[in-house]
Amino acid sequence: MTASSSSTEQSLAGKHALVTGGARGIGAAISRTLVAHGARITITGRNETSLVQSARQFGAEFVMGDVTDNEAVARMFEQATQNSGRVDILVNNAGHASSAPFLRTDVELWKRMLAVNLDGAFYFTHAALPGMLQARWGRIVNVSSTAGLTGYPYVSAYCAAKHGVIGLTRALAIEVAAKGVTVNAVCPGYTDTEMVRESVENIVARTKRTPEAVIAELTSRNPQKRLLLPEETANAVAWLCLPGSEAINGQSIAIAGGEVM
Repeated sequence: MTASSSSTEQSLAGKHALVTGGARGIGAAISRTLVAHGARITITGRNETSLVQSARQFGAEFVMGDVTDNEAVARMFEQATQNSGRVDILVNNAGHASSAPFLRTDVELWKRMLAVNLDGAFYFTHAALPGMLQARWGRIVNVSSTAGLTGYPYVSAYCAAKHGVIGLTRALAIEVAAKGVTVNAVCPGYTDTEMVRESVENIVARTKRTPEAVIAELTSRNPQKRLLLPEETANAVAWLCLPGSEAINGQSIAIAGGEVM
């Protein structure tokens, strides 16, 4: 069942979901889908214009700040709970990918990739988990990547960060398994988002290849030979939060058209 279906049940009514990076791309699709299932939504991001537009579109609250800054995360989380109550569902979606050959991956790039893709998930999870444990109900879904399940050339820092997200997912899932909280990861492959389109444009500018050729190369490991839709990952995230998914814990689910990891 898709989020746009008129028969979507309001199974998450009364639940407050916080989606980091929820104004664009996969995060926006996740926010729309969770709203369709009845959840109250808070989205985070750094671009006020995008946050305002998306929050108005989804009927969501928003808080602005940098997920790589622990003090900023604490402020965002406090504001979100003041506005909409305890966070029942946390979707650690905020992330960014930068590419470079390994020997051109400097310390700054390395730290930036770990900060935005891994540290932010740690900070928000640290903030949300106490309330979930007290309520004995919570859902944490980390948006990793197929790069967290396998290796890709020229994105070693990004791969390392996304592998870290999966390690965090698996360890925490075991720790809280008997406490009413589940922790899972979804691992999308190349998806039709603004971030991927920007990457395609950069490759085209460097190599003078056509956009079609670049996309064909990016999707060559996907047996379906296509870019994924953001909604496909969003529906998987919603399923992990809906009633009936309680036994799904500590999993890293590839959204990748059958790509072998």
